[in-house]
Amino acid sequence: MSPIQRSENKIVDINKSKEMKVLIADKSHIKYADIICETIEVSAQVRGTGIAKRTPEYVASKMENGNAVIALDGDTFAGFCYIEKWGHGKFVANSGLIVHPDYRGKGLAKKIKHKVFEHSRNKFPDAKVFSITTGLPVMKLNSDLGYKPVTFSELTDDQTFWDGCQTCQNYDVLTRTNRKMCLCTGMLYDPKKVGKDEEVETKEVKEKVFKRLKRIKQALFLRKNKSKK
Repeated sequence: MSPIQRSENKIVDINKSKEMKVLIADKSHIKYADIICETIEVSAQVRGTGIAKRTPEYVASKMENGNAVIALDGDTFAGFCYIEKWGHGKFVANSGLIVHPDYRGKGLAKKIKHKVFEHSRNKFPDAKVFSITTGLPVMKLNSDLGYKPVTFSELTDDQTFWDGCQTCQNYDVLTRTNRKMCLCTGMLYDPKKVGKDEEVETKEVKEKVFKRLKRIKQALFLRKNKSKK
């Protein structure tokens, strides 16, 4: 039964489902590899956006290596995402985020994204976590986790990663621009800069507040002096 056929008969509220679990995938979940790949491909066709194709064998290898997260409603597939390592471990990407049509619009993508991001940070604590996506919801999820928009030059230069874009329908855009840009947006989480960025942002906010208070005080002072004259 295809994902589209199943979605016509069933819409699930994940908040009411007592059997919904988001967990790190292992060998026991390889049986879901086919439906995961099918759901990814159908989603790309429906949205008309570029999503690189995955094979069941590739998805299975991620599960075997403990580099994937799967969402299950009991024994029913609900969502998936996996980790890819690039540049000798300097970069990792959370790729292939997909939610089955039956479970969309209920916050499951956010749960999966948070789980795979946490798993990535635990397993590869020094790696930069990056993402390229055309989806606004994914960009919002990334932003909430601390990702920052960046140019493609700040992402991995591992040629194998970029070769994986060849099955995307927008690959010609990437090649025409010499891999400087595409329809996707590049986003990066750098663990070494997060604390510093927060300090800078906090300092900037404090400075803005201080300057505003100073202007208010100056205005009050001038108004007071005028009233005395």
